[in-house]
Amino acid sequence: MSLPRLDLKDDLLDHYQMVAAAISFIRQHQAEQPDLSVIARHVGLSEYHFQKLFTHWAGISPKRFLQYLTIEQAKANISRTDSLLKLSIDLGLSGPSRLHDLFVSIEAMSPGEYKNGGEGLDIHYGSHSTLFGAVAIAATKRGICSLHFLGDGRGGDLDNGESDVGKLLSRTWPHAQLVREPEKTQALCDHIFSPAMTQPHQPLTLLVKGTNFQLQVWRALLQIPSGSLTTYKTIAEIIERPTAVRAVGTAIGKNPIGYLIPCHRVIRGSGEVGGYRWGSDRKQAILGWEAAQSGRH
Repeated sequence: MSLPRLDLKDDLLDHYQMVAAAISFIRQHQAEQPDLSVIARHVGLSEYHFQKLFTHWAGISPKRFLQYLTIEQAKANISRTDSLLKLSIDLGLSGPSRLHDLFVSIEAMSPGEYKNGGEGLDIHYGSHSTLFGAVAIAATKRGICSLHFLGDGRGGDLDNGESDVGKLLSRTWPHAQLVREPEKTQALCDHIFSPAMTQPHQPLTLLVKGTNFQLQVWRALLQIPSGSLTTYKTIAEIIERPTAVRAVGTAIGKNPIGYLIPCHRVIRGSGEVGGYRWGSDRKQAILGWEAAQSGRH
């Protein structure tokens, strides 16, 4: 069963904003454990309409969705995922589920390309609506070079303006030719954020700038299956740098391609979600949605 399609692109943002507001309220009032009617009232909807809109977005009820976000559930998920990842390390395999690794590959820039700041590269970019808020996507002929969620007042590091997207790209690729061409990046956006992303389809290549250590970390993140969770410590063990947990966290925080390099699937060993470059409420929304989709297959 796939997620119901929404009729209008604006509905995607409306649904995400509602979900993010609900998650933020729940996190702030965990001790009181607010029921559905209280949460619905907070986001300005009747209980009936909140249930309907939330289920349309997530594919499951708010109550079921929230069960995936409990610390106890997160700890159990970490335990399952880490056992599989560590077993794969022992067997010399790349991961318990190579699905994501098979259709997303990372290509690193050469030292010379890194140094010249993208000279000779044509980068096409645009901003779009998704299930998890507005996103800016940039791509070259060699692959996707940037995917950033746009600011929504809950921790995103960009505003929605195209000029801010251009500024971000200019900082990373100062000598590249930047072309705003959302009609090209819309097709990529539809491909990336389709519910069918859990099924094999056309591979995607990511073109990134990073140190050797950062590349090791980002490639390790591709081994975490959708709907699964792991910790910074386990990622450090996967890259055979068990004492570099803090450095792993820093590398994860510099991930230039959100969602496709799934840094959102790494949380604290305590089961708490922790920080996220594009907002912890968004991280909770993505994790809950992925867990819901995995639970329905």
